[in-house]
Amino acid sequence: MSLFWLQLAVVLYGVASLAVLPAVLYDRPRWRYVAVPTAVAALLFHFVSVAEMLRAAHHFVPVMASEVQAVLGLLLAAAFLLVYAVYRSLTIGVVLLPIVCLLGLLPAFAPGSQELAPPLLRSGWITLHIVLLLAAYAALIVAMLSSVLYLMQEKRLKSPSRAGLLSRLPPLQTTDQIGLRALLIGLPCMTGGLLIGSALAASEYGAVYFRDPKVLLSFAMWLVFVGMIAIRRSAGLRGRRAVWLSSFVFVVMLAVWSANQVSTVHRFAGRP
Repeated sequence: MSLFWLQLAVVLYGVASLAVLPAVLYDRPRWRYVAVPTAVAALLFHFVSVAEMLRAAHHFVPVMASEVQAVLGLLLAAAFLLVYAVYRSLTIGVVLLPIVCLLGLLPAFAPGSQELAPPLLRSGWITLHIVLLLAAYAALIVAMLSSVLYLMQEKRLKSPSRAGLLSRLPPLQTTDQIGLRALLIGLPCMTGGLLIGSALAASEYGAVYFRDPKVLLSFAMWLVFVGMIAIRRSAGLRGRRAVWLSSFVFVVMLAVWSANQVSTVHRFAGRP
């Protein structure tokens, strides 16, 4: 039963990871009423799973790698809820909850043997994984193009004599909002896509999946994605700096696609 409780906790952590995004980044505070109770329920199931796991192993200190990951995830989840209880802030959950979810994937779905049949995994979840990531990439491209248009419009306003076709560009505020909203749409798509893909691959490949260069670059891109939204919302990042930051994330995205050609693990297109 410990495995079942941990699998249930991982699923709930995934839901909380998605729910915390609008609460923190999109000015939708009501989403905290989904994120916090879901995280609390996940923590309870997680605790029961760890307790049963250690009792079955006849020791109270985690020894095996799966036990260490499960206990570490439990502590991080407890830290997130403690921070929220004291400071009423969910900000740390944007990064911490996905980490907790990822820490629980291997102990829950690949504890030493394949718990899920690969044909079942590929039936629909792999399609959703790909669609969500493609939507995130599309949103990133839109954000980068909007930053370029913002820069062009800004230069046009400083030099009215160079109007021409540039006079038909939307106002600066509109262009900036397009880029920001594209990022806000792309982040939950990327988060969901990475979590689904990690769950599927962990159950099939095990720990080797998380040493794949494409996977590491994907998580790096997700972190930069979160950082770009945070910077734009707090510092009002626009103009040339926004172009450079968006271009950097775009380069990371190209690196992820390029890594697919050298990856020995994560090449779904080449699998039967």
